[in-house]
Amino acid sequence: MKKYITEKNLNAYREHLYEEEKSPATIRKYMCDLRKLSAYLGTQELTKKKMIAYKEMLRSSSQYQLSSINSFLTASNCFFDYMGWYECKVKTFRVQKEVFLPEYKNLTKEEYQKLVQAASQSGRQRLSLILETICATGIRISELAEITVAGAKHGMADIYCKGKARKVLIPKPLQKKLLYYIGKKGLRQGPVFQTAGKKPVDRSNIWKEMKEICKLAGVREEKVFPHNLRHLFAKSFYQIEKDIARLADVLGHSNIETTRIYIKTTGQEHRRQLEHMGLVSERCRDTT
Repeated sequence: MKKYITEKNLNAYREHLYEEEKSPATIRKYMCDLRKLSAYLGTQELTKKKMIAYKEMLRSSSQYQLSSINSFLTASNCFFDYMGWYECKVKTFRVQKEVFLPEYKNLTKEEYQKLVQAASQSGRQRLSLILETICATGIRISELAEITVAGAKHGMADIYCKGKARKVLIPKPLQKKLLYYIGKKGLRQGPVFQTAGKKPVDRSNIWKEMKEICKLAGVREEKVFPHNLRHLFAKSFYQIEKDIARLADVLGHSNIETTRIYIKTTGQEHRRQLEHMGLVSERCRDTT
């Protein structure tokens, strides 16, 4: 039986993912990755050789990191499982975990505060409060709509994501700001952060606005994206608590290995730790 990726089987797979209760973000990601493969194949039949060639094409491209390529291949393999095309599945690349976080990815607390200030001073009060809400609670950007008027009043949000429910505490200083914002906007119910059309703000809009204030804040653009605020929350929480199991619960992680990614130190911090061990004498001797 010949194998072709068509709109019909992609739509059927989308319905399957929905019935499996995958999140809307996951479904969009899988569909986007599969359309990338479909565009590569064009009108050609799918074969194992074609998949190996696609894998190598992605690897040789400077456009994608291996972690991104692996996510493309995982999406394809899951689709092949659904279609029964098991012989077309390919292995993902083995990637050694980074011991420390690259400096260019590390958003510091000082840089975060500059972003909040820049947003406020440029008249973007909503963006300023969104940044503080994500960073002070550790929620995902996709969970922002769960910060509701009722939740702000109670000081606790009910979050449902990836098939799991958890309660997220809203710190008192943030609660005070949220209630002031709610009163100013005249909101009675629903998400705190809404568009003019009364819909929850979209992640793409937040991303775009964050990028626009980078220059004003004096923060490198590659450091500024919503998920990095969640990472900053995790690092700040861990520095106080030193309890990775509790942090995993707060972040809504079912696998503690995922939480470890969030608390990596930078290369500079890692270097300081190595030098603090004192395993090399300070005195230099002439070895000639």
